[in-house]
Amino acid sequence: MSADVSCRIAWADDAPAVAAVQARAWRTSYAGLLPADLLDALDPEELAEGWRTALVRPADARQRVLVALERNTVTGFALTMPATDPDADPVAEGEIGDLTIDPDRRGQGHASRLVQACVDTLIADGFVRALSWVSTGDDDLRRFLVDAGWAPDGAHRELDLRGDGEVRVKQVRLHTTIAG
Repeated sequence: MSADVSCRIAWADDAPAVAAVQARAWRTSYAGLLPADLLDALDPEELAEGWRTALVRPADARQRVLVALERNTVTGFALTMPATDPDADPVAEGEIGDLTIDPDRRGQGHASRLVQACVDTLIADGFVRALSWVSTGDDDLRRFLVDAGWAPDGAHRELDLRGDGEVRVKQVRLHTTIAG
């Protein structure tokens, strides 16, 4: 008997579940990379409000939140949108952001299904190339995407998470051709 697993576009009612997955995943994935006080301060209720806004009033018509599900339980999520980097073509290049799987559900195929659903969504939105930013400290995600055919394109960036220069995250951009 196989598990009832799927991916779909998220609904506004999914915001609390997406926020809960985000808080759990960040506390696991970024432990040691980000300050404990920053991770401890993650409030799923506050995060849910941000997700609800993103789901109800996306910044762009091609911005979507997708969820991975096991039965009716959200096991992960990702964003798709036009690429926003200054060197990107927002007509041809789409981005997968916040590819996040619940730590208790990793290794069960949810990430693979979610990435495929994101690629299908980006193709349906007319994009021919996909980009994704990955923390230089997230070896598992980088390896997963590289094994799936993604490659670094030479772009790097550093995010200032608090705006005070104290919490910085270095990232590398990966890309893959998805259509045409």
